[in-house]
Amino acid sequence: MLKKAIQYMIISALAFTFLNVFVKTLNNFSVYQIVFFRSLGSLFFTLPFLIKNKILILGKQKGLLVLRSIFGLISMILFFLSIKFIAMGTAVSIRYIAPIFATFFALFFLKEKVRPIQWLFFGIAFLGVLILKGFDSEMQVEGVVYALISALFSGLVFIIIRKIGSNDHPVVVVNYFMVISTVIGGVLAINSWVTPVGIEWLILMSLGVFGYFAQLYMTKAMQVGETNQVAPLKYLEVIFTMIIGLVWFGETYTMLSLVGILLIVFGLTLNVITKKKA
Repeated sequence: MLKKAIQYMIISALAFTFLNVFVKTLNNFSVYQIVFFRSLGSLFFTLPFLIKNKILILGKQKGLLVLRSIFGLISMILFFLSIKFIAMGTAVSIRYIAPIFATFFALFFLKEKVRPIQWLFFGIAFLGVLILKGFDSEMQVEGVVYALISALFSGLVFIIIRKIGSNDHPVVVVNYFMVISTVIGGVLAINSWVTPVGIEWLILMSLGVFGYFAQLYMTKAMQVGETNQVAPLKYLEVIFTMIIGLVWFGETYTMLSLVGILLIVFGLTLNVITKKKA
């Protein structure tokens, strides 16, 4: 089962990577138009699934479902913006500190307990962020700020999903997110709309496909494998994204940037392993 879980997680990481890469290539389009197509593409999978399986599309906890979608939309917009300013590997690494914010929010809103050593690991990860910006003068501050705030809202998404629990089907949660993102992204994109030409249609529509399968296979991996063994593999996205960024876009990383990224991945991986052993 572990072998299959690893295969699923690798597929998920690759799908997320190609999503990042294609967002980076779409320089002619506003981030809102990219969000619109990314969300619309996923609806071709979520809506038919809900209809086929006769699952209540509107869900049971409408308020929480809408709130999760709004927080997720803000996080997605800011992450896509960050990719336009800084190297993809850096943006992905910073976004992955979302568990730090999620743990902090859970402490106050869900009254969850946190092991003291987890704060040490979070400190290591956050030190990585400080090194990325504080000592890399070439890095644009806007990109780092966008990625950080994206991670914060992603942390809030984790909390809302915990509140929703198993009362609503996971695909219902994703479908709400995609519907709201499609509508709001589409409305915000009107003033800066650029009609795609040729292969641009294929690239834009593929965003939803990669996003859907990335989430699907990450979920499958978690279902068939032990979380503390499988979850750290999601950071393969950082490695894959960095490699393609170097080859495709000629992105460069200073030694300090690499140290910062390594600290983020190392700290968060230790946290996952420690938390699940508790």
